[in-house]
Amino acid sequence: MKPRLSLKGRGLQILAQREHSRSELRRKLLVHAQKDAAEAGTATEEVEAVLDWLQAHRYLCEERFVESRVHARASRFGNLRIRRELAQHGVVLSADAAQQLKDSELARAREVWSRKFGQVAADATERARQMRFLAGRGFSGEAIRRVVQGSEDE
Repeated sequence: MKPRLSLKGRGLQILAQREHSRSELRRKLLVHAQKDAAEAGTATEEVEAVLDWLQAHRYLCEERFVESRVHARASRFGNLRIRRELAQHGVVLSADAAQQLKDSELARAREVWSRKFGQVAADATERARQMRFLAGRGFSGEAIRRVVQGSEDE
């Protein structure tokens, strides 16, 4: 039988797999802390102490989380989707990262569109389908319009 990990050990183990936001890691650690603690209040305090320690020692870093999430999502999703996903984790995009995403959105939308469709829509029904697809991926209306119309200008 394996020995039970401490909250700090669990936090390090979770962070070793991938970057997490503070709120996401809090949620995961609270499940384990509440199993071990008799009172809910002490579990929350213990988890907050562990999160503070992890952050102080740079194991938990919001900037790295944002960077890894943007890197993983940028090739498939638009700015709106990426921002919404980050907001769900309680973090925001830095101004530099937001500008980089904005600058590359048209090219990313064109790439996603070409992988899925590859040719300009023949009729209004197909054009609407392509536009809905890109909108569902979180691309801006301007990028969607330019891609679906086949506009080549950057």
